[in-house]
Amino acid sequence: MRLVLTSDNRIGVQREDGIVDVSAAFADIPYRMSADRMPRVLAVLRERRARVEELAASGEPMRVAGLQAPVPRPPKLIAAFGNYREGTDRERQAQDMFLESPDSVIGPGGTVILPPHPVTIFHHEAELALVVGARAKNLPADERALEALAGYTCAIDVSGRGLGRMGPSRIGKSFDTFTPLGPAIVTTDEVPDPQSLRVTLSVNGELRQDYSTSDMEYSVVEILAFISSYMTLVPGDVIMCGTNHQGLGALQDGDHVVMTIERIGTLEVTVRDSLKREWPRGIDQEIAARARGAARS
Repeated sequence: MRLVLTSDNRIGVQREDGIVDVSAAFADIPYRMSADRMPRVLAVLRERRARVEELAASGEPMRVAGLQAPVPRPPKLIAAFGNYREGTDRERQAQDMFLESPDSVIGPGGTVILPPHPVTIFHHEAELALVVGARAKNLPADERALEALAGYTCAIDVSGRGLGRMGPSRIGKSFDTFTPLGPAIVTTDEVPDPQSLRVTLSVNGELRQDYSTSDMEYSVVEILAFISSYMTLVPGDVIMCGTNHQGLGALQDGDHVVMTIERIGTLEVTVRDSLKREWPRGIDQEIAARARGAARS
């Protein structure tokens, strides 16, 4: 099942012939504002799935002006450091993760706005994202951990480099608009093996990132076990699994970015920079070489 949130706040299921409104399955779910809604929906999705599937099968596709991020404001937005072997056979590096601002999330068709802060470069990072569907703590590092997930989605983790005055900093990942998500939450039963997915990202038609999640240092279940040992996961949390750095490149004004994960979907955004800054086009070979040498970025 592919669950989406429309621009006019309807919950839909994406079929081959269009999107069907299944909001009626969640009509009794209370929420204070639209940002609170999807976490509450995800918390009851498993018990109401039969009703959702019934509505999805019997309904007619609706006219949709656009989509929001499937979780417009996650309770927690969590990201993995590196987490890819970069095509090498090196030993795994120490596992680590960090928090990003939930306010950085935008949806499909949105615009990444590059801020006026002085940076050395803005990079794109295409990532598999996990969407939590159940409250969980101390998950095991095996297939049972997947029971905590509602599903998977696409994420672009935009990074402003060179902001740290006292050394490397992650604050350049939390600017508003810097985390495009979507288009859908694809339930776990639709993805037999999350460790065998092709991830691609192109900019203005130029293929840059092209890698497999089989290159992960720490698998999806290991990520869930690690982060849940530090904090309780709740419905709506989004966990980004890291990226392979061999195809990173600059983002700049006017760019059209297309990211695809097989079985999960395609996410498209544009980029705007009022300062019209420019960097070399193509793949950033310097950061690719650093990543192969095990430097964290």
